[in-house]
Amino acid sequence: MNRKYTVYIILVAVVVGIIMFIDYARPKPIDWKPSYLAKDKIPFGLYVFDHEAATLFKGDSVNKFSITPYEYFDHQYDYDNSKYKVKGSFIAISEINTIDEESVKELLSFVDYGNTLLLSMKQFPQTIIDTLKIVPGGDQYFADSLQISLANNPSKSYWYNEGAGLTFFDTLPKNDSIRVLGYQQAGKIKKPNFVEAHFGSGKILLHTQPAVFTNFHLLKGDHYAYTQDMLSYLPKGTVYWQNERVGQGVSDSPLRYIMSQPALRAAWQLGLIGLLVFIFFNAKRKQRVLPQILPLRNTTVDFAKTIGNLYYQEGNHHTIIEKKIIYFLEHVRTEYLIDTYTLDDSFIEKLHLKTGKPVEDIQKAINLIKKHRHDFQSSEADVAAINNAIEKLRL
Repeated sequence: MNRKYTVYIILVAVVVGIIMFIDYARPKPIDWKPSYLAKDKIPFGLYVFDHEAATLFKGDSVNKFSITPYEYFDHQYDYDNSKYKVKGSFIAISEINTIDEESVKELLSFVDYGNTLLLSMKQFPQTIIDTLKIVPGGDQYFADSLQISLANNPSKSYWYNEGAGLTFFDTLPKNDSIRVLGYQQAGKIKKPNFVEAHFGSGKILLHTQPAVFTNFHLLKGDHYAYTQDMLSYLPKGTVYWQNERVGQGVSDSPLRYIMSQPALRAAWQLGLIGLLVFIFFNAKRKQRVLPQILPLRNTTVDFAKTIGNLYYQEGNHHTIIEKKIIYFLEHVRTEYLIDTYTLDDSFIEKLHLKTGKPVEDIQKAINLIKKHRHDFQSSEADVAAINNAIEKLRL
């Protein structure tokens, strides 16, 4: 592996290790998100409410479902007999309204047949508000905490701070169809926050403080008592609860678990950043290493030496002398452009002028060439003599 890449990998591993150590050592931050989901153990989840439902509802059975109220209750309606096959109370707990319009209409129909609807949220379905002719408010005062109580026991009040909202019922119809069941007070301003409205053969309960059902307040002091007393206004019977709102269940993403864990999510994001940095710094095109191609070696000299050694070992001195003469004369013709047909004094003079070699050395070499050109009987000494003479003339 390339040494530079090894350094990169070690550096990233060290950084990730340091981050993981720091993240592991620090206290886990508290998630104050108001999820209002039964599976959440965060302060504003409903995990405790879900597990203590039997106690809070004083033994009433709780039927939980995760589909929309329309999908659930529409299948429970007997169209042949024009009545619902189930009876009881439906509850919805959320920060804001999460019930779709078709489900709202189905719930009003369910109430009209003698059942009960309890909505605890800071923003109610507009259809229900318009139907009951209730005007909600919340901009008349600001407070860090609220004093909450029930109308049947005004001497017993509870202080709520975390998660409490300022929504209340500003205007109620002046008739006997609506009854105030509870109040919230900020300073000297006291407003209804829990009402009961008759609708058809049933009734609708509206409550503006869903935080009373959360893990935080059910485990804080005696706040559970307020929640339990409030739920006592529900008639005996089966309670239907959409405990996991549509669209807020388990994600279908393959990364859902990684993204749900802060440490894994941070590692995933860091890995993506590291990959982008790596791509950025290595985006330029790199030429691969080309193998070194050596030029072809001139083996002419080696070949000549090999042939010469062959002739020498065979004792064929005449052939060696002949090749030497041929090569020398060829060199004179190509290098100095001198005709070698007649090796006379004119040739000697021309070769002397072009090479600058002494005339005596040229004359000696020419004499040996003339002597051995047609002499087929030569000795090793003759080979040495003519070779030395020719070498003296070579540039």
